[in-house]
Amino acid sequence: MSAPEPAPADKNVPRSHHDMGGVSRYLCEPIDVEPHALTDFDKNVDALRQILGAKGVMSVDELRRGIEAIPEAEYHRLSYYRRWIRSITANLLEKGVITEAELKAALEGGA
Repeated sequence: MSAPEPAPADKNVPRSHHDMGGVSRYLCEPIDVEPHALTDFDKNVDALRQILGAKGVMSVDELRRGIEAIPEAEYHRLSYYRRWIRSITANLLEKGVITEAELKAALEGGA
């Protein structure tokens, strides 16, 4: 007995803005399968996430939850690793690991 056919993705199924799999407007766009070089920013964000995970400060699930919580317009405007740093920042603020004042000072070059 074979598995039932999955329902088409574009039917009236509620979905989050980050859930783009099977959406016909994205199926028409070619996928760039060439290797992409990571920027220094990308590498730093990835390293930060790994350190936070190794220290038990933030899990991959928390990273994903934070990414999925980014408002739709911002989500589509941000690059892959900018979504990560947005999520990391929100998680660290939420947990009290950093404060708004510390974040502001760091962004202004004071840290």
